[in-house]
This record gives sequence, C-alpha cells and structure tokens, in this order.
Amino acid sequence: MVYDLTVIGGGPAGAAAAITAVRAGGRVLLLERGKYPRHKVCGEFVSAESLGLLASLLGENDESGSLLQPAPRITQGRLFIDGSVLHTPIDPPAASIPRISLDAALWGTAERRGVEAHQQVTVQGIAGTEPFTITTSGASFQTRSVIDSSGRWSNLKTKGANGTGRQAKWIGIKAHFAEPQQLPPSVDLYFFQHGYCGVQPVTSENGVGEVNACAMVRADVANSLPEVFRQHAQLQERSRAWRQISDVVTTSPLVFATPEPVKDGVLRAGDAAGFVDPFVGDGISLALRSGALAAQCLRPFLEGKTELAQAAKNYQYTYQEQLAPVFRTSSNIRRLFSLPAPVRAGLLFVFENAPGLTRHLVRKTR
Repeated sequence: MVYDLTVIGGGPAGAAAAITAVRAGGRVLLLERGKYPRHKVCGEFVSAESLGLLASLLGENDESGSLLQPAPRITQGRLFIDGSVLHTPIDPPAASIPRISLDAALWGTAERRGVEAHQQVTVQGIAGTEPFTITTSGASFQTRSVIDSSGRWSNLKTKGANGTGRQAKWIGIKAHFAEPQQLPPSVDLYFFQHGYCGVQPVTSENGVGEVNACAMVRADVANSLPEVFRQHAQLQERSRAWRQISDVVTTSPLVFATPEPVKDGVLRAGDAAGFVDPFVGDGISLALRSGALAAQCLRPFLEGKTELAQAAKNYQYTYQEQLAPVFRTSSNIRRLFSLPAPVRAGLLFVFENAPGLTRHLVRKTR
C-alpha cells in the first residue's frame, strides 16, 4: 500500500494537515509517538485570526461545540514590566483553550474524517522520494508525500539542528492553578530579567476559576514555577492564593532559529518548521495555519496536476510570505524588552503614550 500523504506528529499542525488532506480525498496516515490526552507546555492562547480555521477543521461535531463555545474570550493583554503595566486591546477577542482538550478534539476529528491515525508510533527515518519510505518502530511503508510536524525536538532532524551549543539554556514550564477570584479576560505577561511568565484564564469543568501559568526562563535563573514566581513581585503576590490543579510539564531547551519549511522534499509544519517566541502568544495559530497550508499546497501534486518539487516550492514561498514575518517581528519585540532598564524605560514611555503603536505591533505578530 502506498499512502498519498503521511503526517508525522499529531499536534495542532499535524492534525490540521491530516484533516485538510483527507477532505481533499487523499489516503492519509497520521502518526504520533505520544499518547492523548496529555498536557503540553503551551500558553493555550488561540488568536481570533485562527478561530475560524479551527472551527472549520473541527466541523459540526461535539468537539467543535464543547471546545469553542465555553472557551474564555481574551479581550486584552497586560504587560507587567519594571513596575509599569501596559494595556492593549485584543480585538477581535482571542480564546483560551487547554491543549489537553484541543489536541484530543483535533485527533478525534481526524479519525472520524477517515484519517488512518496511530498513537505511540515513533518514526525512525525517511528515505527516498516519490515514493518515500517511512521506517517506524513497528513497520516500514511507502508514501507519495510527507509532512513533518513532529516538533522542534524531533529525532528526524539532523544532528546539531536542534540548537546545541554554548548558548544560555532556556526552558518552558507550565501548570494550571485554581485562583479564588474573578478572573480578568486578559492574557497577563510578567517580565523579569531573563524570562517571563504568561497567565490567562482557561476553561474550567468545576466552576472554579482556573488559570494557565506558562513561563519561559533561563535555566540558571529558575527551574520551577515557584522560582519563576519569585522573580516578579506582582506575580509572586498573585500566586500566593493559587492552588495547583494539574501536573507541571516542562520542555527544554527552547531554541529559536530561522524557519525551514521544506527539507529534502519533506514539508515541515508547526515547530518542526520553526519555533516562534511564545511571547507573541500565537504558536497554536501558526501551527494550525502551517499544517493546513502544507496540505493545501500538496493537493495539486496529489491530484496529478504538478510535481512534488513544485508543490514544495509553492509551500516554501507562501510560508515565507504569510508566516515567516511573525518570527521576525516576535524576535524584534523581545529584543526591545531585553534591552537595559534605562533604555527600556524610554520604550515603555513611548508605548504608554502611543497605544496605536502597540496595536500595530500586536497585529504584526498575527
């Protein structure tokens, strides 16, 4: 059997690619080395620009209704830095959706759409082209095309491509907490030296206020969420009333690199193509969009209307035009907030007195 498309990795990017391709009539195989449901280090922020795409992927089923309708809407962003608080409206509002629910819903939709989906299968290698030979922990098979959405730490990447070296090690840490007060409809970013922590309300099943706290921090500064909270006075004060209600999940190291959407004829989506700074809060959106875009660009090839090389070239061009600018903007913004405090003070004054500039920068990260 030769599959039309094999998607490696079942997160938002992989599921979006598989659902998009199977809708077009392709025979699609989706492989995930983990097992759902599971928590992932993620801000769980879904921008308005991708809510329509997410609803389209889920379609008219129980997952669409139960996932999107009760999701808290995020109408503003608050940046806590150097004793100041910057406010920016988020219009139209974003949504807060736990990854443990999002991933499971997308996976279930892919299966119902006709995707042949398997969990706890590790892809060990990809060889050849047209068709490719995929080797897994259990078997080998052939496929006409491949989308790699296996994440930034995939074993499929060449040695050294995961960012090893002498750079400072950054880690991601996340957990959910109960907060005994009315939760603001905002995503709150607490910045401190060599790190930050994002806090936002998430869907709660028991009526208790629940927040997601997700931090990116240098490993020599903090290795746990309590250590992270102590880095910022306002965050530490707020967290004193919290009660942890989920396991802590971590990922490391976090490495930023120029996106590479195509490699050796294999299309890459999500973090496998490039890891965007979580500061911009649009990682889920980029994953969904890149996965769907990769499958859309492959469709003419699967229908026999073009060559694989041309389909890959179209994806690379469109990715660079539509998605790569987000990486550049997010990196530039983060560099601004990493400048010395005296310089930062001038920037904060400008942002506080020029809300239009802040809104412009937010739009550039979408």
